[in-house]
Amino acid sequence: MELKGAALVFSLLAIAGVRADVSADQVADVVWNYFTQLSSNAQERVDQLQQSEISRQLHTLFQDNLQTVNTYAGDLQKQLIPFATELHTRLTEDSRKLKEQIQRELEQIQAQLSPFADEVHQQISRNIQELKAKLAPYAEELGTQVEKNTADLRQQLVLVRQNLQAKLDENIGSLQTSLAPYADELQQQINQKVEDTKRQLVPYADEIKAKVDESVEELRKSLSPYTQEVQEQLARQLEGLSFQMKRSAEDLRSQLAEQTEQLHLKLSPYAQELREKLEEGGADLRESLTLYAKGLDGKVGQQVEEFRQAVMLYGQNLNRQLVQKVEEMRQKLEPHTDTVGDHLVFLEKDVRDRFSSFFDSLRQLGN
Repeated sequence: MELKGAALVFSLLAIAGVRADVSADQVADVVWNYFTQLSSNAQERVDQLQQSEISRQLHTLFQDNLQTVNTYAGDLQKQLIPFATELHTRLTEDSRKLKEQIQRELEQIQAQLSPFADEVHQQISRNIQELKAKLAPYAEELGTQVEKNTADLRQQLVLVRQNLQAKLDENIGSLQTSLAPYADELQQQINQKVEDTKRQLVPYADEIKAKVDESVEELRKSLSPYTQEVQEQLARQLEGLSFQMKRSAEDLRSQLAEQTEQLHLKLSPYAQELREKLEEGGADLRESLTLYAKGLDGKVGQQVEEFRQAVMLYGQNLNRQLVQKVEEMRQKLEPHTDTVGDHLVFLEKDVRDRFSSFFDSLRQLGN
């Protein structure tokens, strides 16, 4: 594809990012996933992937976000697939070159560190233990916070159920009239408490990323005395380590947001069920509502408990992943270590940095 065509696509992507709710990282996700899919598939499947999968992925990303830029939608559809194909070719070439460069740099670092192998091993081991100590409180705080939020959520919904049950026990007036507000109150409590939970849990990812910066800087300082002649090469490796660790923290953010959204979707039908029972009415309405009220606590409790366990597991897994990344760095710096696929970390970082920089520059031009 001509450079003019590529520039057009970049402009369209940037316009979509500026005017619609599409981020540079979302576009980078699609392009990077496309690249890795093509790289891992046999050549005979490449054409099929190019024409179907990348089209589907990009369409899914943009279909809800291009309503305000319909003028550009047709051009996007025509230009994006060939652009992604060309980008795949360039990424493949860059991948080969970067793989060779990273291998050379690692060999230089390994040679530099070889006389101090025992000291370096012990130093990184200390860094790993310090990282574990730093991360432990955050896993505990995340667990404490989710316990508090889920307990508050359960308590508020139980209170709504108790008020509903009290109205049923009064046995006066029209049930449909007297109980209608409780369906709305139940939904409001679900909306508010789930949103509060999301707002209070998601920032943990930023706190973890700050600790990653501290740990990587401490690792750099601890290795500096042994790497005077390969500081630049070591800096690149540590950038890759930081990128991987922060991506893991971002995954936590996404998982927490997704889990809270799923919790909202699972709890909201209980309010709708109450609303529908009241609308249907009938001679057995009181009995139906009584059974509903008795079963509500158990149903809510089960959904909330599943959410709590999932969030706790995410926090524990993140800590293990971050420690594992530093452990892999220690192994990588040891002599004669195989580093197959290591360059892909740096290639992905470059792709994401390029999209982020490009979107930022277009937003500045648009302001």
